[in-house]
Amino acid sequence: MRPARGLPMHLSSLLILLLIPSFTIAYTLDCSDIRLDRKYFNLEPLDDPHSLYRVSEEDGTLTNTTFTINVCRPLKKTKGVPKEEDCPNNSRVCAIQRVADDSTDETPKPRIIPIAGDFSLSTGGDLNPQWTRLKSSASSADREKEGLRLELNGGKYDGQKQKAIVEFLCLADGYQEDARRQQLSQAYDEEDKKHSSTGEEADDGHGGKLKFHSWEDEEKVKVLRLDWHTKYACENAKDPEYDSKSGHWGFFTWFIIIVFMSVAAYLVFGSWLNYNRYSARGWDLVPHSETIRDIPYLFRDWMRRVVSTVQGGGARGGYSAV
Repeated sequence: MRPARGLPMHLSSLLILLLIPSFTIAYTLDCSDIRLDRKYFNLEPLDDPHSLYRVSEEDGTLTNTTFTINVCRPLKKTKGVPKEEDCPNNSRVCAIQRVADDSTDETPKPRIIPIAGDFSLSTGGDLNPQWTRLKSSASSADREKEGLRLELNGGKYDGQKQKAIVEFLCLADGYQEDARRQQLSQAYDEEDKKHSSTGEEADDGHGGKLKFHSWEDEEKVKVLRLDWHTKYACENAKDPEYDSKSGHWGFFTWFIIIVFMSVAAYLVFGSWLNYNRYSARGWDLVPHSETIRDIPYLFRDWMRRVVSTVQGGGARGGYSAV
């Protein structure tokens, strides 16, 4: 009998190579559970696409660049927009450039620039998110800030690598006793007035601001830098996991513990007493061992009585025939 033959070596290798991208592309970025240096952050309320635009002029030509970002999940396709004019699949940060050309009546096609995302099946770039707590950064300037930094990779356009760096900066809401935070809030408001007319900042829908900082070449990589002033970047957020572990136990938990400890103490003390007073051994060491051994029989008799009571509940009273 001939042994069963497996797949040829080249087919097996090809199958493995095809399966590897399917695992690498399933990259998740949990915005609701970020822990850095024993500090907890939850950016899940910001889980929406946010856009801002920048208008630049060069040699008399206006270029409008719209940046769209969702740090928590890939961007969705825009309905009614052709595929070639929309951000590619698995994009987290994307730029769409539109150039105003007065020399022709035709509308030029926009440039689609994927800046960050899971592009393992297309350009081969991985998202590779990296979180950094600003107060623990190596930069002395960063240590003066409160918040965190997120670096997203994977983009590539016209042969040049792209990436995005987003700084989530604490923006205190309500009345705050910290004078430094109040000064920062005032500085943010003054900066808002400068950028509001250019579209380089946008509301995030939760009282915060997303602002354009720069988009420049840094060591052969074009880096988009954004500042996100939000209350969710403050370090006073409570960690639900820590709270659940450090919280007080309820009455029922304490009741179970007390009952268990009482029974254990009774059994240990009773066994010690039977051993020293009666020289008992084995099962006879346990207090009331005879009663405990009779429990299965007592329970069986009790069940029989319950069954007979239920079955005979509808019978009439009187004498039964002998």
